[in-house]
Amino acid sequence: MTPAINAAKKAKIAFTVHEYDHDPSCASFGLEAAEKLDVDPARVFKTLVAELGGELVVAIIPVEAMLGLKQLAKAAGSKKAAMADKALVERTTGYVLGGVSPLGQKKRLRTFIDASAQPLPTMHVSAGRRGLEIELAPADLARLTGGIFADLRQ
Repeated sequence: MTPAINAAKKAKIAFTVHEYDHDPSCASFGLEAAEKLDVDPARVFKTLVAELGGELVVAIIPVEAMLGLKQLAKAAGSKKAAMADKALVERTTGYVLGGVSPLGQKKRLRTFIDASAQPLPTMHVSAGRRGLEIELAPADLARLTGGIFADLRQ
C-alpha cells in the first residue's frame, strides 16, 4: 500500500493497480512501465515537479514527451518555470524520483495535466514507487489533485 493507492481508495474512485519488475538500470521509468505492462506509451504519464518563482507545481505529461517549461509557466500564470531540485522534490512529495505519484503527496501542490490525457478512457501514473502504476480516469485524477488540463508538451 502506498499513499497514492490509499488516496484513490479513500476517494472511492475506480482504479487498477499494475505491478511489474522494475529494472534499476532502465533509463526511462515511464517507458519501462509502458513496455512491461504492454500499454500504449500515450496512456502512460510521468509526474514531474517544477519550480515557478519559489512555488513547486506538478506537471503530468506522457512518458514519451518532453515538458515544455514555457507552456507550464503559461498554464500556471507565471513568467518562467524550471525543474525542481531532486532533494526538494523528494522531501516535498514524500516519494523518490521515478516513483513520484500525483496522488497522496505529503504536501498538495498545484497540478497541471497534459491535455492529451483528457480524451483517454484511462491513464497510468505512478502509484508511489518504481514498478507500481495506478490506472484511473483522467477526470478522476484531475478531481483528486485539483488538476487543470493544459498543453504542457514541448
